Formats: sequence, structure tokens, C-alpha cells
Amino acid sequence: MHQGPDEKTVLQDVLEPGEPPVLAPGHDFGTVSDKISAIVLRRPLGLGWTGAAFIGFVFVNLLLMAVTWLFLRGVGIWGINVPVAWGFAIINFVWWVGIGHAGTLISAILLLLKQTWRNSINRFAEAMTLFAVACAGMFPLFHVGRPWLAYWLFPYPNSMGVWPQFRSPLVWDVFAVSTYATVSAIFWFVGLIPDIATLRDSAKNPYARTIYGLLAMGWRGSARHWKRYQSVYLLLAGLATPLVLSVHTVVSFDFAVAQLPGWHTTIFPPYFVAGAIYSGFAMVLVLAIPIRHYYGVSDMITSRHLENAAKIMLATGLIVAYGYFMEIFMAFYGTNIYERAIVWTRWRGPYAPGYWALIACNILIPQVLWIPKVRKSPFWQFVISMDILIGMWLERFIIVVTSLHRDFLPSSWGMYTPTRWDWATYLGTLGFFLFAFVLFIRVLPMITIFEIKALLPESEPHAVEVKA
Repeated sequence: MHQGPDEKTVLQDVLEPGEPPVLAPGHDFGTVSDKISAIVLRRPLGLGWTGAAFIGFVFVNLLLMAVTWLFLRGVGIWGINVPVAWGFAIINFVWWVGIGHAGTLISAILLLLKQTWRNSINRFAEAMTLFAVACAGMFPLFHVGRPWLAYWLFPYPNSMGVWPQFRSPLVWDVFAVSTYATVSAIFWFVGLIPDIATLRDSAKNPYARTIYGLLAMGWRGSARHWKRYQSVYLLLAGLATPLVLSVHTVVSFDFAVAQLPGWHTTIFPPYFVAGAIYSGFAMVLVLAIPIRHYYGVSDMITSRHLENAAKIMLATGLIVAYGYFMEIFMAFYGTNIYERAIVWTRWRGPYAPGYWALIACNILIPQVLWIPKVRKSPFWQFVISMDILIGMWLERFIIVVTSLHRDFLPSSWGMYTPTRWDWATYLGTLGFFLFAFVLFIRVLPMITIFEIKALLPESEPHAVEVKA
């Protein structure tokens, strides 16, 4: 078939020489809509989905049990003590916030950079962001001890004239994370509207059609709707982009503004942001690889998506390694004996196995991604992504615990050991994340229908004219 120049341009955007495509050939507008909407509207639940939902549900109940006991007995059931007053709560908060970064990064920053390979993975990555931020928000809420009074952290008008301590980084967290969650939720929902309208038009069940119709907010797909949609979507992407950088920067201030050895360092903001993207993309791969296999969507989430994510992990992993090196360099280059002491403690102290494990997980093992055969293998991508998630959690543990358990005064030194309730709460949030994610896959399109259609040559008006 003869190809006009415009069609060639479109195809070049889809298929670069020597690279796998972002969308496998053989699709048209109809097949894209049918394949993605059928996962929601017509596909039976299946053993895999039911099993994942059951596991998630069990761990959600574990979370409810742990939280109930926490409310009855207080935070004394956790392993926190003096001097380690921050334990799993802040460790898991920072870890979950980091995981939530990749969704907005893929959706907003790659959209502004016009990266077409984001189109197949941005929807479920955004959902991942929302669920991860929800998990993160639970920990400081529980950590305050009386979560029903957590609204005191907001500067609301009250008769007692009591205001939050605005010089506290924990109050900055409240504003940063709540703003990030709000903008991410709006961005996610606005991106869903055209696809919800597609489900509304395809649904046979009258109840489903009514619910999707309400959520579609009257979308008809007119030129005026698309014009306004594109404007709003780009504006939200522009708003969300700086939030990706600001949220984890603010979270890093929890540590960086303190005087404690091991925390008081200016490298933390960029190092935390890079680490967040690192763990966020690892979670994207952990979700994407089973999804594309189970739902048979490897023609839409292709090996190119997985390889690009692996390359980003490789790059951000090197930034994280640079952060580790600079921490050590500044400790020995400076004259602060306490900073040197904390480095030696991390290397040779009671938590040294955790430190060396994180070095192995975050720096050494991911270097195998330089090998193209490993980088393109979904099995090894999944294994290395799990390794990075574990390594990033260990990094948070080491930062929080090692600095607190040995500060300036040997008389105040102590050890921290998480209790079974710490582990139950953490595993419960993992279950909550899994349960929310499988529900999302069941009721909403996990791949963006209209943005996948934009990858087709037919989406180019001149290409259609040539065909005609």
C-alpha cells in the first residue's frame, strides 16, 4: 500500500528503527476500544483476579485488626521508644510516597515531553499513585496517637486560637502530600472522562450504563469537548509536574532540617526525588508485567515500555548511588566527628547487615540492567524491580533508625525492633494497595483507550485521506 508522507511520519513515531513498537500492528479504532473495554464489561472475573482480590482482602482485614488494637492501646504497641521515636510509621510513609511518584511522572512530565510510549501505562500508573499516597497518608495519621484529632494539623479557625507549628516539617508534609493527592486525583479523573464515555456507550447492563453515564459528565466527544479537554489536561499536567519534585523534597526536609548526624545534609532533596522515581518505576514494572501476561495486552504494553522503564530505573539508580557516595564523602571531608561516627555505625554497627543489603539491592544488583538481554527480559525485570522495592524500603529504615539510635550522647543510645503490630500494619497497607488496584482494574479501563488510538496511523487526518 502506498504511504503518504504524513502517514510515514505517524508510523515513525510509533516504530523507531531497531526498536520494538509502542503498539503492535493489526489494530484499528474498533479493536482498541473493544479489547480494553471488554476487560471491564465482558471478561469473567477469572482465577487470577479472584485470587489477588482474596489475598488483598485478607491483608486489609489484618490492617483493620492492627488499627483497632492500636486505637484501643495506643502507639505503645509499636516498637518505637526513646531514642527511636520514629519507627515503621515514618519509614513506610516515605516509602509509599516515593512509590506514588512514578504515576504522576509518567502522566504529566512525559505528556509535556510528548513521549508516546507513556500512553499504555499512564492510566494504571496514575491509579497506583493514588493508592500509594492513600497508604502513605495512613501512617502519620496513626502516628499522631489520636487520629480523630488529626485535623488539628490544618490551620482552621477555632475558638481556642491554637495554630499548627508552621516551622515543623511535619506540617509541611500535610500541605505537600494533601496537595499532591488532590491534584493527582483530579488529573486521573479528568483523563478518565473520555474512556468512561466509551464504557457508557458500550455497556449492555442498564445499571452500569447509568453509573458510567453519570461519571462521564455528559461527554459527547464533540470538537468543543475535545478542545476544552486538551486545555484542562495540559494545564493539570503543568500543575502536577512541579509537585512531583516538591513533594518528596518536602518529605526529605523531615530529616534534612534536623541537627541529627546522618539527617542534616543538603543532598537529601534531589536524592529523595531520584529514589522516589526509582522505586516508583520499579512498582510500575511489578504491576505491568503480570497484567500484560494475565490480560493478554502485550500488544499494547510492549517490551518497549518495559525496557524504557528499566532504563529509567538504571539512570535514577545511578543518581541514588551518587547520593550514597556524597553522604560518605561529606562525612569524611567535613570536620564533624558525629557524621563520621554515623557512617561507621552504618558500616559496622548493629544494623550493618541492613545497610549492606540496601547497597546490594539498590546499587549492585540493578547494574545487570546494562546487559541488553537482561534489560529486555520481563522475568528479570520483575525480579530486579522487586529487589529495588526491598532495597528502597531498607534505605528508609537505615536513614531513620541508625541516626536515631545513636545520637550525640552515648547515654541516650538504644535499639529499635519492630513488633508484630508494626509488621501487621505494614503488610495491611500492602493488602489495601493490592485490593484497591484489582478493584480498579475491574471497574475502569486500566489502559487509556483514546490515547492508544492516537498511536494509530488512522488518527492522522492526512493518513486517512491517503487511504481513501
